[in-house]
Amino acid sequence: MRFQFPVRFGVICSPFAAALLWGGMALSPWCHAETVEEEDTTARMQLTYNWQRHPAYQAAYSGPNSIIAGHEKMYTFTADAFLGYRPWQNGEVYLTPEISQGVPFSNNLVGLGGFTNGEITRAAGAHPTLYRQKLFLRQTWNNGGGTEHVEPGLNQLAGSVDKNRFVLTVGNFSTLDVFDPNTYAKDPRTQFMNWGNWTYAAYDYAADARGFGWGFAAEWYQDDWVLRFGRMSGPKEPNGLAVDLALGHHYGDQLEVEHAHVLYGRPGAVRVLGWRNRAVLASFDDALAWLNAHPGQYTGPDALVAVRNSEKIKYGVGINIEQEVSDSTGFFMRAMKADGRTETYAFTEVDGSFSSGFLIKGNNWGRSADTVGLSLMRNTLSDQRRRFLEAGGISFFIGDGKLNYRPEDIFEGFYSFSLGKDYWLTADYQRIQNPAYNADRGPIDVYAARFHAEL
Repeated sequence: MRFQFPVRFGVICSPFAAALLWGGMALSPWCHAETVEEEDTTARMQLTYNWQRHPAYQAAYSGPNSIIAGHEKMYTFTADAFLGYRPWQNGEVYLTPEISQGVPFSNNLVGLGGFTNGEITRAAGAHPTLYRQKLFLRQTWNNGGGTEHVEPGLNQLAGSVDKNRFVLTVGNFSTLDVFDPNTYAKDPRTQFMNWGNWTYAAYDYAADARGFGWGFAAEWYQDDWVLRFGRMSGPKEPNGLAVDLALGHHYGDQLEVEHAHVLYGRPGAVRVLGWRNRAVLASFDDALAWLNAHPGQYTGPDALVAVRNSEKIKYGVGINIEQEVSDSTGFFMRAMKADGRTETYAFTEVDGSFSSGFLIKGNNWGRSADTVGLSLMRNTLSDQRRRFLEAGGISFFIGDGKLNYRPEDIFEGFYSFSLGKDYWLTADYQRIQNPAYNADRGPIDVYAARFHAEL
């Protein structure tokens, strides 16, 4: 998913964003009531500012969709209000308006499979933009098995539910709000920043360019098992903002099975996710044939656009594992393989992904609210996408003009320092080997600083 950014890179943080940051800090004492067992309404807020830079790096050549080889800076800022209301028993309605702002590396979102900032999909330029991010209904049907307390949170009313239950979510939300949960690698505002760490990089989940859509998700909880199924809308054109609401014809389906377990006295979970998209997409084999028939007569993704003329099926399957190792350490792993025959529908340009790492709380050094994260990622391409890029093809996010293929390998490490109950400052480092799968470019070192508040 991507916006076009017809702006010059310049201002790193506007006065508007700074005012919201400081205003939110001043209002924090007023935004928290005493802990309650059950809420009928909720109003919470988050603010996140993420600044990143990469020094100049080696590049034998560059193409139309290469990340700039010179020194660059980028930033994102988001502010969200999480408003919730319980209109009837076991029913919840949520509205999330968001203000976003930011400019990516290279003045456009290009040049990587695993992008370095999870907020960048919603940053529409150097001026703040207000939009409705989510509007959805969640209904729960309880079915015994004991009672579990639900803690108050963002888009979550305090209360209680049965361990065995059926939950239906309907409306405007993100597929990732329901599918692919992981305690240790999920939230780019508080944990790892790279796209390949907060979900599978190869998960081309249906969504608009900001990462949200319309549809439904059903969840059945039974003892230690969870079964999830959902259908979501995708974009009218690949990676576009306009939503295709013809859910009987074009859609993204996902099915996930989860099992919770206890291993050596420590909780963990294993999840298997399968997904299937149906949309008007270009196949890479057709685009390669078009390139060969029109040598030197195209610019940008012309080949993909020229053969984007029929409905295609795109699918993938993945496994997601989390495991508590100690009172302060958790392990995670995700791996997914997609078919890779067609262009990217709504996420990023990855056909096979692997990520694994640890999240460590600061208990051992007297900073229990601090967090250290360490991870390794590997992204790969299908043979079809690889041949298209090697022939000089340009796709939506990547295209160096040619390709000396190697897997894209990424290390990410961060330290999140608690500034108090509601504020965190994070230092993050990412090293990207073979950016956009090209051994003739890189490696790229990316340094980041992130401020996050929940009010």
